[in-house]
Amino acid sequence: MKTGTISLFCSFWLIFLLIAQPLPAAQSTITEGEGYACMGVDKSKRQTEREAMEEAKRNAVEHAVTYVKSSTEVKDYQVVKDLVEAYASAKVKVVEELKKGWYRDAAAGDCYSIRIKAEVIPDEKAIEGIMKTAKLEDDPSAPLSVNLWTDKKDYRQGERMKIYLKGNKPFYARVLHRDAKGQLMQLFPNPYRKDNYFNGGVTYEVPSGRDQFELEISPPFGEENIVLFASTTPLGDIGLAKEGPLYQVKTRSADVGIRTRGVKLSGKTDGGDAAGAEFVERQVRVTTEK
Repeated sequence: MKTGTISLFCSFWLIFLLIAQPLPAAQSTITEGEGYACMGVDKSKRQTEREAMEEAKRNAVEHAVTYVKSSTEVKDYQVVKDLVEAYASAKVKVVEELKKGWYRDAAAGDCYSIRIKAEVIPDEKAIEGIMKTAKLEDDPSAPLSVNLWTDKKDYRQGERMKIYLKGNKPFYARVLHRDAKGQLMQLFPNPYRKDNYFNGGVTYEVPSGRDQFELEISPPFGEENIVLFASTTPLGDIGLAKEGPLYQVKTRSADVGIRTRGVKLSGKTDGGDAAGAEFVERQVRVTTEK
């Protein structure tokens, strides 16, 4: 890729993106959960810690379901029921261990508690089926859905790539580019276009407006990836360094995805716990050649 006549990547460090690992579901909910367990006479410390973590994950799923129910404004009862059921077999990935430690309970003895921020990932195929069948992909009352695409799938040297994104409701976004050698840049937000808040129902183009770069195809050729992170609340920060019209990613590659998921949670459940944030990850692969 080039910006004008200057190569975007010629002087950048080689960075391998976390996304090279298996991708999580496209749509998920980030929330918190707390769990505790006591040793008694039949459990080791490790078993007790594991039991507390499992309870924290189960509670995170419950909070995610509560959040989905409260944040979804879909009027169709069956659709809401289907959305909730998609979380029945949800996977849970720990984003951050917020607080943990041992304590002494007068009645139960040595106990362990842990509070986590977690990504609750529902059945991806079920969610996609519900969104398509109920025609909710453009419905602002439904869970966050953001589409990402490029003007072509295959590019030749000298051509210019255009990236498009559109959400069904307002969202915050980060757009990254990884070239054929694994070098990573943040396309958006960038030094000239820092506002990463998007309105729903509008198709956005990158680059455009105040952007000071063009995505002109240049060596190295091969498979390239455009990655989108989006959320209903501001995304977690990653380390960046200004490099011309773009940002070079300074965060350790293995931490890019997890730090982005450090979103700010909004809303409250009946119990007073932070409810969560809707989260979406999309990736588009394109090929480039001479």
